[in-house]
Amino acid sequence: MMSGKAQRRKAYEKGRKAEELAASMLAGHGYRILGRRYRSPAGEIDLIAEKDRHLAFVEVKARRNLSDAAWSVTPRQQRRIADAAGYWLQSFPEYLDRDMSFDAVLIAPREASEHIQDAFRL
Repeated sequence: MMSGKAQRRKAYEKGRKAEELAASMLAGHGYRILGRRYRSPAGEIDLIAEKDRHLAFVEVKARRNLSDAAWSVTPRQQRRIADAAGYWLQSFPEYLDRDMSFDAVLIAPREASEHIQDAFRL
């Protein structure tokens, strides 16, 4: 049985790998990654990406299957991500004129990863 510390480390590594995969997938679709694991007083944003004049705040979820990944973006998390996006925009006001969305990248073993544009609105 793994210790709590070992379990947290394993979850952290799984999250990092999922974020790397998501960033590569987005880059392959023409996005430029502006930020990774942006931390604010409100919470964390996994990826911040830009394509043309569109800015995407991206939540990455890795689960056993894509359905579980989709359901794991809770309303509380959505509010935290939106609040964190506000902090990011305060730091980078040159992006305020962009179209923006809250996206999700869902990752599961043996399934094709899925990028959901405009996954939620507040």
